Amino acid sequence: MSTQTIIILVLALYVLSMLGIGLYTSRKTKSVSDFVLGGQSAGSWLTAFAYGTSYFSAVVFIGYAGQFGYNYGVSAAWIGVGNAILGSLLAWVVLGKRTRIMTKHLGSKTMPEYFEGRFQSKSLKIAAAVIVFVFLIPYTASVYNGLSRLFSMAFGLTSESSYQIIIIAMALLTAVYVILGGYTATAINDFVQGIIMLAGICAVVYCVVNNRGGFSQALDSLAAIPDDKGNTGTLNSLFGPDPINLFGVVVLTSLGTWGLPQMVHKFYAIKDQDAVKKGTIISTLFALVVAGGSYLMGGFDRLFCVKGADDGSGRTAVGAFDEMVPAMLETALPDLLIGLVVVLVLSASMSTLSSLVLTSSSTLTIDLIKPMAKKAFTDKKELLIMRVLIAVFLVVSVLIAFNKTASITTLMSYSWGALAGAFLGPFMWGLFSKKVTCASVWVSFILGIGGTIAHMLVFSFFADSFPSVVNAAKSFPLNLASPINAGAILMILSIILVPLVSMFTKQCDAKSVDEVFRCFDETESEQSDAA
Repeated sequence: MSTQTIIILVLALYVLSMLGIGLYTSRKTKSVSDFVLGGQSAGSWLTAFAYGTSYFSAVVFIGYAGQFGYNYGVSAAWIGVGNAILGSLLAWVVLGKRTRIMTKHLGSKTMPEYFEGRFQSKSLKIAAAVIVFVFLIPYTASVYNGLSRLFSMAFGLTSESSYQIIIIAMALLTAVYVILGGYTATAINDFVQGIIMLAGICAVVYCVVNNRGGFSQALDSLAAIPDDKGNTGTLNSLFGPDPINLFGVVVLTSLGTWGLPQMVHKFYAIKDQDAVKKGTIISTLFALVVAGGSYLMGGFDRLFCVKGADDGSGRTAVGAFDEMVPAMLETALPDLLIGLVVVLVLSASMSTLSSLVLTSSSTLTIDLIKPMAKKAFTDKKELLIMRVLIAVFLVVSVLIAFNKTASITTLMSYSWGALAGAFLGPFMWGLFSKKVTCASVWVSFILGIGGTIAHMLVFSFFADSFPSVVNAAKSFPLNLASPINAGAILMILSIILVPLVSMFTKQCDAKSVDEVFRCFDETESEQSDAA
């Protein structure tokens, strides 16, 4: 039996299991709450795996691991550590409990609904809904991009039509099981997919390192390869050749989860406070293995690949960063494990895609279409609209993904920079402080979206028209021309500006705010009575 036949059989089994879960959960999805939040009954394991698998996809495994492993060597593993500590552990500790309590008290199913209930502003809800729908699209396109590149490697597909067929097939599969079962289907599938990811990444890292003589030998070989500045001995060092810009990547990929609607949504749906505590540990360990393993693997890609023309070293010459991990795996893995990797990346990507499309469709339906309707929506009609919008969202993202000129990291960076740059500060401070004002939320929204669009225009679309600006931005120790660093800066500014602007702007109605925060007093009282 050939390798490709084995891969096809494994994929077929995987697809059938996902569809089976979709059909099974469809019987339990009777209301909007069931579809969007799974009835708020998800336990610690399901929620933690849903969080982790939504976090990591082909974007990380193919795009980020390839590019940053090449740029920073094994020090890229710090990104995975940051994802585990800042992006998972601290996110759960700081946001998990209070998000669940407040959103349940407000009856919020989406992030825009949270902004409306917390700040008593329909305008904020509408603006947030538009931001979510628009800026989740490039992230979805980046997932398709990474997934299609791995499939092209596994099956030897090089034509444009093959690339497009892969993307369409993934979109259809995602649409079917999300439309059938909503959040519950995605959560159960995420659990299965998470197990595949954990096993797969361990096997891949072992094979990559073992292919170059073991860990010590691989590090010694990496030390002899010059970095982009021509220096040797940096790619195997603890903090790599460029620790400042490495820090920017850590911030974007870790702190960003605090403000991404598809990530914090997991806290809305979790069963109880005990599940939050257990989920914190599970999600942290999951991130450490999956993200840490992915970036560590990417740190060795210079042993297998060279970007640009063939330099006679025997390494595979690739034209783009997104091609590095597939090229490395094709060399390092035995044929049988290629099938495991395909399923690994498919699992990671499908879980992220399902989370993105569910977040986008529910936001557009609940926060934009429903409020504008003249007649009240029944649950049945609302569910129908959500399911139709899932298809619309996937079609738009597929069309964007057909354009392969934008790199995976660029698409994701602009998406995360805009969303977390707009939402992080208002969402986090809104959970803890009664003094956050509507004006400060608007400032963060405008900064996150305006800053992202301005950076995109100057440094991506019209970079040739502003050569002096581009060169000046690149000359800073923290490369300001990088969409990754720009996104990280916007997130930090959002955290700083929200309390600062709130000090000088009109406070929200005191009675309304006290009513919102009453949920925490009630919870503490219940816990005291239980004790």
